[in-house]
Amino acid sequence: MMISRLFAAALAALFLIAPAAATDAELAKLARSPGTPDIPGLKIVWLAPWGDVAKAHAWHNIIVHQTEGPTGSARGGAAEQAKNPTRRGVTVWVETDGTVYWAVAENLVPTHGDGANRNDNKYIDNRTTYRQVVRDNAIGVEFAGNYPDVTAGPTEAQVAAWKILVKVLRARYDIPLDHVYAHNWIDYKDARYCEGCWLATLARTWGE
Repeated sequence: MMISRLFAAALAALFLIAPAAATDAELAKLARSPGTPDIPGLKIVWLAPWGDVAKAHAWHNIIVHQTEGPTGSARGGAAEQAKNPTRRGVTVWVETDGTVYWAVAENLVPTHGDGANRNDNKYIDNRTTYRQVVRDNAIGVEFAGNYPDVTAGPTEAQVAAWKILVKVLRARYDIPLDHVYAHNWIDYKDARYCEGCWLATLARTWGE
């Protein structure tokens, strides 16, 4: 069941044809703008608008998280995060229907990650991540919906949104492709599944 869901999501992302999709140049321009831009292909609920990107926190990495919450939990999580930006959580939340919630002003740092404590090279070479890819330099993106089955992959809508969102994040903060990480790649996490691994792998597979 998990494999079929992941396969369907991958196909949706690879062959997605969005009539209103922006070109790379247009997307890059929108990604650097302030306020609450309308980004083609993304439905964003702005709980915190963008400011001057030059004054944003220095984000050098992206950490992909998945939360053990049911459908609808991203909205609630984002709302709580907006009330208390530095609580444990992330800046960006993605609902199962693909809706993106930008919850925290980009100059603030939520508490996420576990200090990049993984150093066993199980998924990637951790020499460049161990104690280095941490909350102070990594913007977090949380995908909701893997409840009650934590091994369930992202939905087709989440994958489609992620394909655009990761480009936006990388363009806005000038983040290299190889600085997109699954949470499980850099921290020891729940052994039942690999948190964020499929989404981070997709991002790197899609390329520039």
